[in-house]
Amino acid sequence: MIDIKLIRENKELVKENIKKKFQDHKLPLVDEVYDLDLRFREVKAQGDQLRSLKNNKSSEIGSLMREGKKDEAMKIKDEIAKYNEEINDLEKEEEKLTKEINDRMMVIPNIIDESVPIGEDDTKNVEIQKYGEPVVPDYEIPYHADIIEKLNGMDKDAAGRTSGQGFYYLLGDIARLHEAVLAYARDFMISKGFTYAIPPFMIRSDVVTGVMSFEEMDAMMYKIEGEDLYLIGTSEHSMIGKFKDQIVKEDSLPITMTSYSPCFRKEGGSHGLEERGLYRVHQFEKQEMIVLCKEEEAMDWYNKMWSYTVEFFRSLDVPVRTLECCSGDLADLKVKSCDVEAWSPRQKKYFEVGSCSTLGDAQARRLGIRTKGKNGTYYVNTLNNTVVATPRGLIAVIENNYNEDGTITVPEVLRPYMGGTDIIK
Repeated sequence: MIDIKLIRENKELVKENIKKKFQDHKLPLVDEVYDLDLRFREVKAQGDQLRSLKNNKSSEIGSLMREGKKDEAMKIKDEIAKYNEEINDLEKEEEKLTKEINDRMMVIPNIIDESVPIGEDDTKNVEIQKYGEPVVPDYEIPYHADIIEKLNGMDKDAAGRTSGQGFYYLLGDIARLHEAVLAYARDFMISKGFTYAIPPFMIRSDVVTGVMSFEEMDAMMYKIEGEDLYLIGTSEHSMIGKFKDQIVKEDSLPITMTSYSPCFRKEGGSHGLEERGLYRVHQFEKQEMIVLCKEEEAMDWYNKMWSYTVEFFRSLDVPVRTLECCSGDLADLKVKSCDVEAWSPRQKKYFEVGSCSTLGDAQARRLGIRTKGKNGTYYVNTLNNTVVATPRGLIAVIENNYNEDGTITVPEVLRPYMGGTDIIK
């Protein structure tokens, strides 16, 4: 959510930002908020004035009663009763206007950074840089599901019987490799000075709407029937929610945390071959990082965070590239975002394995996360980034370390988490 002062003082900037995101249908919201806010401030001023008059009149009653002027005192009481009725009506209107303003403000997109490329959708995203040489070996690399099944590492048929499409059993050394990737990611981020956390895997609706847009919530989240609880789609949600309605100490900033969680999403597999694989699933595991900081530090942290993901995958012998997300591909709360994509030697192209975003103070404003400094109380900036989400990260490791004889070389950094195993066969 943007600061309403932007609409009061520069609504054309807000409209231009909406146009850059190709959401012209939202343009009328800006004028609606502007007009509603004018009325809100009028109503509030009237209410404040009446409350002041009421307080002044109330102070007269005691004096009149002591002076024996009971009739005059009763007249003032009648006046105060009328003030109370008017104040009550104004407060109801104020409450109604507040809701109407907030409903519109929640869907007006955040102001994007000037460096964000302008484009309608993800086809206009811009490659920034490649890291590592994308190699295509002179032998065929099978589809990842075939590699894993040949190593007795997966059973999707059984998962279909227990849970339906989009679920899986991982078995044996493949299951160990999957967990090794996550354990290494945890220790990798701890070595960067991040505090490790395991958050709640369910959150309330007021946290959900604080960290993401309504469209994302409906498309992604699983709701617990009969309860005000949702399964998390990423631990960023509960990690940012940890600070809801808090005033954090300014000298504690930046707050840097890395969290493990299972994640649950409503996305199913694509048609055909991909339905057999692990690329799009309803359940996966993830190591995340979040940062709370001052506004002037946010872009430095943004660049550090995505670079950590690049460094992580390169240490697993996986070539990657960074891709700048264009304006039309940014979720409404994001100021700037980039994807980290891993090389697929089978597909001879890159695929997404992580996403880094800075959201300005949009999440903090929705959730009431503030800090207090020399110049008063202000909202913090929030950032999030994927260290690794797996089994998608597992696919990248398997394909880039697959050998012609059907074995998988375990990256050196993962071997301590695999009991010293260097080859899966």
